[in-house]
Amino acid sequence: MPLVSIITITYNAESVLERTIKSIINQTSKEFEYLVIDGGSKDKTLEICKKYSSDIDTLVSEKDNGIYDAMNKGLSLAEGKYVWFINAGDEIATKDTFSKILGSIKKGTDLIYGDAYFVNDSGNIRGLRSELTPHNLKPKIVWEDLKFGMLVCHQSLLVAKELAPAFIRNNLSADIDWEIKSFKKALNPLFMEEPLCKYLEGGISNQQLSQSLKDRFKVLASHFGLIPTILNHLIILTRGIKKIISNRGRYW
Repeated sequence: MPLVSIITITYNAESVLERTIKSIINQTSKEFEYLVIDGGSKDKTLEICKKYSSDIDTLVSEKDNGIYDAMNKGLSLAEGKYVWFINAGDEIATKDTFSKILGSIKKGTDLIYGDAYFVNDSGNIRGLRSELTPHNLKPKIVWEDLKFGMLVCHQSLLVAKELAPAFIRNNLSADIDWEIKSFKKALNPLFMEEPLCKYLEGGISNQQLSQSLKDRFKVLASHFGLIPTILNHLIILTRGIKKIISNRGRYW
């Protein structure tokens, strides 16, 4: 059994996939299996995958019902003790990041999390997520801390497979639900003080922002209740306005 299953979800991602793959296969430690779950790409995505076929343990390419359907497929195929989603366009932070994670895991560790770098389409780092957004990290996050939204990028979150839930369907904020459920179940989370990933801005949540915000409200209300979620969203709105003002018209 590999210690970690690293899973990449991709669809028509020829412009960004190669840097994702390289960031994974060039890690100094190789105690992982690598899975690529493709949604039946029509561009050169599969050509890129075939170029690195010797480094990809499992490659699936078939039509799916969206990113979270594909992520569930990856979960079902993963054989590692932990699962880690590094999707097309995202990267592991440095070539030594995985090795440092392995050196920090203790007996009983069931969830590992850390910060993320925001990168643009060219892969250039814009800054830390915890500094560019109101989502401040701390060493001891509990699931109740997620009442204001997603504190941790799922690309900076490793979860023991035995407690990793399935992603809910037809919800653009399914990753927030997945994160909350994972923190609820975790007994011994581990906080890494350095960033774990490079997160490519402009994902599906940003592309369909209005629907994503509605879906986020549904997710948070399902965990924290309707009235508390309404009140918490007033705080979220206030923080967002302050962030926009301080950034001269931009949220991040």
